[in-house]
Amino acid sequence: MGRPSTGQQVAKPLYTEEQRARRDRSRWTLVQGILAPLQFVVFAISLVLVIRCLNTGEGATAATVSVIAKTLTLYAIMVTGSLWEKDVFGRYLFAEAFFWEDVVSMLVIALHTAYLVALFTGAFGLRGQLLLALAAYATYVINAAQFVWKLRAARLGAAARSASADDIYLVPGK
Repeated sequence: MGRPSTGQQVAKPLYTEEQRARRDRSRWTLVQGILAPLQFVVFAISLVLVIRCLNTGEGATAATVSVIAKTLTLYAIMVTGSLWEKDVFGRYLFAEAFFWEDVVSMLVIALHTAYLVALFTGAFGLRGQLLLALAAYATYVINAAQFVWKLRAARLGAAARSASADDIYLVPGK
């Protein structure tokens, strides 16, 4: 079957068969599957504590500790994620399949790290530090959405490919 003539393009699968096999064998796949929801729970709790502190002035220590915990879980998921990317794609970061997710991840890390620097140097004061944490959290939400969207598209694509006799699926509007 040739290329579609309906203005649609054939979408490239997220993984080759070799990459999918490496993904399934990698111990980091399970680690990522555990750390991603854990990081989200830490984020959600911290977000509540940070907003509470900004709104009421109470709970500064809890808010600060929660942002540190969120940052540490981010570092853990980023290190293990780059090990996963190396296992699956042969490079630690910026593999073609996750290039833009990795680019935004660098911004997420930079903002979380800037928070730690501000905290430990006393820069910006508590309010400024917590606002910096919220900026880091906003980029984290964007980045998490990127990954969820990408993995969902990959699952839908895999289902479409398995349902298709010629292993082709279409992406509308591309």
